[in-house]
Amino acid sequence: MPTLMMMPPDTTLAAGIRLGVAALLGLAVGLEREWSGHSEGPDGRFAGLRTFLLLGLLGGIAGLLVSADAAAAAAVILAGVGMLTVAAFVMAVRRPGAEFDGTTEAAALVITALGVLAGGGHLALAAGSVAVVVFILGEKQWLHGLVAKIDRTEMRAAIQFAVLALVVLPLFPGTPYPWLGGLSPRDLWAIVLLLSGINFVGSVARRVLGAERGYVVTGLVGGLVSSTLVTLQYARRSRAEEGERDALARGVLAACSVLTLRVFGLTVLLSPAVAMAVVPYLVPPLAVGLFLLLPSYRAGGPRESGTESSTSPLGLLAAVRMTALFVAALAAGVWLMAAWGSRGVMATAVVFGISDVDALTVSMARLGLAGGATTLAAQGIAVGILTNTVVKGGLAAVIGTGAFRRRALMGLGLMAASIVVVLLVRP
Repeated sequence: MPTLMMMPPDTTLAAGIRLGVAALLGLAVGLEREWSGHSEGPDGRFAGLRTFLLLGLLGGIAGLLVSADAAAAAAVILAGVGMLTVAAFVMAVRRPGAEFDGTTEAAALVITALGVLAGGGHLALAAGSVAVVVFILGEKQWLHGLVAKIDRTEMRAAIQFAVLALVVLPLFPGTPYPWLGGLSPRDLWAIVLLLSGINFVGSVARRVLGAERGYVVTGLVGGLVSSTLVTLQYARRSRAEEGERDALARGVLAACSVLTLRVFGLTVLLSPAVAMAVVPYLVPPLAVGLFLLLPSYRAGGPRESGTESSTSPLGLLAAVRMTALFVAALAAGVWLMAAWGSRGVMATAVVFGISDVDALTVSMARLGLAGGATTLAAQGIAVGILTNTVVKGGLAAVIGTGAFRRRALMGLGLMAASIVVVLLVRP
């Protein structure tokens, strides 16, 4: 049976690195506990900087023992840590006037477990997890304030969304159908969930940040997936929320600004040469979008709502209707592609731009890789984004109303014009 004493030098070095990382994980949490004052004073908990470092190291040793087929010894160490933590919690809560708070003790168990991960070689997962732990520990007041601002209706909607995503979604068949634009019923339900998620995130963001900033933040998040769906959703909402039409329009511009970053990131992964060639076409619309979003950063904080809404923030029925409209547009794009074929790069870019910018980006990046036509591929991406911007302008004009329509069309028009200028100026 292999043991730690029998490890060759290169394996010993790797084990030392794992133990070092495990100790640093504990050090990070211990530093936060010391800095926040939870380890000192009459109400101090049992673990501070040194204790957390040692707990992380113990977890790392246990992980190494598991890797060396000495799971029994690792179990003894982990059981000892567990008993120590439980004893410390019992002693802390039995003190006169002590609060029933086990955050530090729970963090000790988590750090030990992450140390086991690091000792087992999962360094990236352990390091990423400890960053989340430190954030949760350090942002106690912000997180509690966020929960306090979520009303009963939003909490119920969150539970419903979890059921729809984790229970209902897997029940739909995953077979794509041509008459659904190449999508499967599961894909369609995922789109419904995306739209409902945008609604829910927007509801919480408006409550926490205010309508002006909340819609912008929601647009930024939604734009990472589909700026077209964000435009559809916000155009519909503009008919019901007359007082928030400016904020909704800025949310659309935020989603369209993120689209340029999404396209650049995807292109970098697929073809760095095409990514560099497409930068001049992406910077102008991004700059226009960010400039138009400046008033949102100067906007005031949240406006308190005096009553609790009885309407579900998921907007499930509206999401279903929006999905049907989106699928109709996608099917039309597929039909046009079949009718036109691939007789020209720009015609293909226009068709893809109508329905799917990500598919456009992938196809143009492949063109740049296969034929070395990086400039032509970059121009194709620019034409597709221009087409997509025009389509979103049409959605805003037809479905939206009032100030939303005016501001969205002005912003989208300026972004489209900036792309046209670059297409005309660059050879």
